Amino acid sequence: MATDRRSFLKLSAMAGLGLVAANGCNVTSKEHEDAKLGSILKEAEKEYEPIFNMSGYGAPALERVRIGFIGVGNRGAAAVERMSRIDGVDILGICDVRPDKAEEAKKRIVGGSHEAKIYANNDQSWKELCDRPDVDLVYVATHWALHADIAVYAMEHGKHVALEIPAATSVEDCWRLVMSSEKTKKHCVILENCCYDFFELLTLNLARQGFFGDIVHCEGAYIHDILASFFEKDARFDLWRLKENAERNGNLYPTHGLGPICQILKVNRGNKMEYMTSMASKDFSLGKKAKEIAATDDSFKTFVDKPFRGNMNISSIATSSGSTIMLQHDVSTPRPYSRIHMVSGTKAFAQKYPLPGKIAVGHEDFLDEAGMRKLEEQYTPNIVKQIGELAKRIGGHGGMDFMMDWRLIDCLRNGLPVDMDVYDAASWSVIGPLSEWSVANGSQPIAIPDFTMGRWKENKVHEINLESGGTTKVINND
Repeated sequence: MATDRRSFLKLSAMAGLGLVAANGCNVTSKEHEDAKLGSILKEAEKEYEPIFNMSGYGAPALERVRIGFIGVGNRGAAAVERMSRIDGVDILGICDVRPDKAEEAKKRIVGGSHEAKIYANNDQSWKELCDRPDVDLVYVATHWALHADIAVYAMEHGKHVALEIPAATSVEDCWRLVMSSEKTKKHCVILENCCYDFFELLTLNLARQGFFGDIVHCEGAYIHDILASFFEKDARFDLWRLKENAERNGNLYPTHGLGPICQILKVNRGNKMEYMTSMASKDFSLGKKAKEIAATDDSFKTFVDKPFRGNMNISSIATSSGSTIMLQHDVSTPRPYSRIHMVSGTKAFAQKYPLPGKIAVGHEDFLDEAGMRKLEEQYTPNIVKQIGELAKRIGGHGGMDFMMDWRLIDCLRNGLPVDMDVYDAASWSVIGPLSEWSVANGSQPIAIPDFTMGRWKENKVHEINLESGGTTKVINND
């Protein structure tokens, strides 16, 4: 980052420290907020020394990938089933604080012969699983606050890690993931399934072939009405997601929209995100819902008058290439689901949501069905051609979940670099805490840490055409 830009950001941050956002968002205690948000800024300004570049690194090939799952209440249980369909996988352990959830996940295994030992004695049982010398990969789908601690412990005990999103919820933890991965030479993969959606992969290949020309602007989002589920005691362990939304005000779930865009813009591999600003609406529904439910259920009274996050968060990001990014986050108003995958270039434009995805090569109109079919035939990457239809049959958000898992296993079995490395995990996830700081400080800009520590200039983009690998078979019992 240029010196003048860094100075501007620091001056802006100093001016913004301690401000209560002018948009009416709730801030309970100025002293508490100053301490919390000042820590975010302090951590974002720290500099680290590189140890080993994990971008482009292929760890020693594993003939079989022996997996332990931690957290199988929701997405983790589905991952157990998907992984059991992949050849060369051994599921050695399943861990959850609720024994019944671990047992239910074990019953979802559909292929192969798996030990799948249950670890559910207490809230520290995950360490016992990570301590096993015969586990190669730890797959983490717990609540967000545990992600970084489990990942660091697992890497320090010789395991690769696959982390559900976001990979971490603080700047400090993002750096812990990076430095632990570099120190141990163990992969820390963010499980961003949207990077394997079919339209997103098509636009990624189009971008790499120069179809869009120079990319001017991209947009992404996570707009998903899950308000009611926040208050369902059986939906998530200990109401953890409700607590996140009651204590933090920012874009808490940025990676679904951001991940595919970062790959298109070559972030961490020839480009980097420089700085961001963030703005939030007031909360118009979460607080009201808490009061409504607390009127008949005393256990929710602790959530009454909490400083719930604003319903809509809008964050803007500037990149080193000059391209810009806009992200939206709204999980508490009755809007149709959308991830707004949008790419705007000097030669072409693409947008998905509303469905289906569309592409235009001029301002007059989008391509017709025949035009889209022609583009898909020419530019669909080989990873989709090889595994896409089978992934659709197996399922998981239309197949993208299975393609993500299959690709990870194939990379590990062939000793290939992973598609989404620890720098992606950190830089995509760090938008959460940085957005909190910006929202609370009148949308002041804040610098985005360079987790590659300067190596983004030489790092190469990941492979999507299976020029190597692609050898892992699928156990399809349907």
